[in-house]
Amino acid sequence: MSAPAKPSGEPIAGKHQLVEYLESGCKPKDAWRIGTEHEKFGFSLDDLKPLPYEGGHGVKAMLDGLVGLGWEPVFEGDHVIALHDYCGAAISLEPGGQLELSGGLLENIHQTAAEVTHHLAQVKHVAQHLGIGFLGVGFQPKWSRTDTPWMPKGRYVIMRRYMPEVGTKGLDMMLRTCTVQVNLDFASEADMVKKLRVSLALQPIATALFAASPFIDGKPSGFISSRGDVWTDTDRYRTGGLPFAFEDGMGFERYVDWMLDVPMYFVYRDGKYIDAAGQSFRDFMAGKLPAFPGELPTMGDWADHLTTAFPDVRLKKFLEMRGADAGPWRRLCALPALWTGLLYDDAALNGAWDLVKDWSAEQREALRATVPAQGLAATINGRSVREVASDVLALARAGLKARGRLNDSGRDETIYLDPIETVVKSGKTASEEMLEAFHTRWQGSVDPIFKEYAY
Repeated sequence: MSAPAKPSGEPIAGKHQLVEYLESGCKPKDAWRIGTEHEKFGFSLDDLKPLPYEGGHGVKAMLDGLVGLGWEPVFEGDHVIALHDYCGAAISLEPGGQLELSGGLLENIHQTAAEVTHHLAQVKHVAQHLGIGFLGVGFQPKWSRTDTPWMPKGRYVIMRRYMPEVGTKGLDMMLRTCTVQVNLDFASEADMVKKLRVSLALQPIATALFAASPFIDGKPSGFISSRGDVWTDTDRYRTGGLPFAFEDGMGFERYVDWMLDVPMYFVYRDGKYIDAAGQSFRDFMAGKLPAFPGELPTMGDWADHLTTAFPDVRLKKFLEMRGADAGPWRRLCALPALWTGLLYDDAALNGAWDLVKDWSAEQREALRATVPAQGLAATINGRSVREVASDVLALARAGLKARGRLNDSGRDETIYLDPIETVVKSGKTASEEMLEAFHTRWQGSVDPIFKEYAY
């Protein structure tokens, strides 16, 4: 979750500024970049427990160690709550102490692989001296909500109070999930709309391909993606597959209209969070926000508000793909490879649209609801997810080949699709591999996951 924007500039004069803010993300194709984000669970090597913030073996000690490797600290009050470097990357904390890298804006997946490798090497270097490990799965497999320490960030205090009012699993989302996502650009409003529609429709396919979260509280959960299930009941106002995006007239303004109806979380002023949970940004623009009466929002407030919506694909000045569980190194690179291949090549994008354009809103929603439990066996429009995924991967592979971005060995970006090609060919996700191990060689314990799926 992003650090708050600095409130700056004059008060917002009208809705047109909000639309223009999103529209300013349009870029020519040669300026398109790839930004990959991924989260991981820290744990103590001694007892496999989640990390507290304080202490010699805690999250703060981990951040301090990374500062020693050249990262710059970001403070909230007296607490270090994030880090940044001079290449545009950042490290931040999720509510339960999950460590997130928000990578730089890169030109190809080879650079992404190098970035991920360097980051995980730094994390491991610091962690091994602290008796800490990091786990790459989509849902905390062992510990409950009450076992998980909260990080000292002001927005999380507000969200912790508010989440139970709007869904049953929001606190699980905050404390016990990890994802990998990629942020991609668009050229125009029409290009944004096409990419948004394709990626919303296919997000459940990614959920199935990257499923790596079959356990809750030390036992099989009944889901292939427990993280995916959490998102079906996190917050009814700010999540989901955005059915309106497929309606006539979709564009930047339509998304702005939706965001104006998404209830607020907070206003950030003078280094402090003002609790505005459940209140209206429309009222804020009219100077009638109950939490901050008489005050008007700036564009910094709007940028903050955009980060508080959690649809399957989020629009800011770029598009964020949000459907996948976190996983091992190879899958962290496979996710940006998949979406870059699909969305950054015209032929692949057109082919992907042909795959999904006849799916109805009801079919898309049913797929989103069934994939967390059924994975590759779920169906849409008479086809299994496994069959659709095979077509999607073929399109992504062709798109990456057409890009022709080669590494030093002369290999193109298609090499990063291999882990999920294996999933489709075998019909077995990482979750199903974990479940098989749980019932056999792990002897009914999830503890071995902290070794076999650690970075």
